[in-house]
Parts: sequence; C-alpha cells; structure tokens
Amino acid sequence: MLSPSLEDYLEETYRLEQNNNEIRVSDIAVCLKVSLPSVVKGLKRLEQQGYIQYGSYGKIRLTDLGIKKGQFLVDRNRTIRKFLTSLYCTCDISAEAEAMEHYLSKSTIELMDNLVAFMNANPDVRNNFKIFCEERHL
Repeated sequence: MLSPSLEDYLEETYRLEQNNNEIRVSDIAVCLKVSLPSVVKGLKRLEQQGYIQYGSYGKIRLTDLGIKKGQFLVDRNRTIRKFLTSLYCTCDISAEAEAMEHYLSKSTIELMDNLVAFMNANPDVRNNFKIFCEERHL
C-alpha cells in the first residue's frame, strides 16, 4: 500500500509521462511543490515497490504496475473533482479533491462516480438539488 505522498509522486509521474517523453525529478518537484531530495527519496521507494524504473542519469519510467496504479490515481482525482462540481461546491475543487482522495475507499469512489453519472443523466434531479441547496443557505 502506498502512502499519500507516494501516491502523489506516482500520480504526478503518470501525468507527466502522458505529456512528456522524458520525466525529470525537477518536473515532479515543481508540480508538487516539494524539494528535489524528497522526490528522489519517494522515487526510490516507488522503484522498490515495482511501480517505476529509476535508472541511470535519473531516467524515470513507469512499469506496467505503475501505469495501472497511476491511471487509477488520476481517475480517482478526476472522479472526486467531478463529484464536488456536481454538488456545486464553491471551494477550491482541486485542493479539496487532493485532501479527500487518499482517504476514500475504491467502493466509495465508484459510488461517487455513479452519483455524478446519475445527476448528469437526470438534469431535473440535479436542478432540484441545486434549488434545495440554495434554499438551505438562506
């Protein structure tokens, strides 16, 4: 099982690999706003657990396990952000999703995804929910 910080490193590595040919430690550090030594330590732990290959000259490559887990982590974050948006949250959605994502079970994430799909398929229900929330805040 990965710690929240290792999940963050793996999730960001996956995102970067989707957009870049080469991932550097500094790219991860900048994205996560952490120090280079912290990233190196995290990457070594991810390598020990079989999620990445962290080779000579600092080359970082995701293994098949890393790709699978990285995709799950990105999807989980996306689902939580869509869920919060569907609830008409006025908070910083990205920050809120980041705070929540490490502590929810896979089944809870799946239920959130189902609720979002249900709300999108039933705009009248979604609109009634919005009205209900607005009335409660008066």
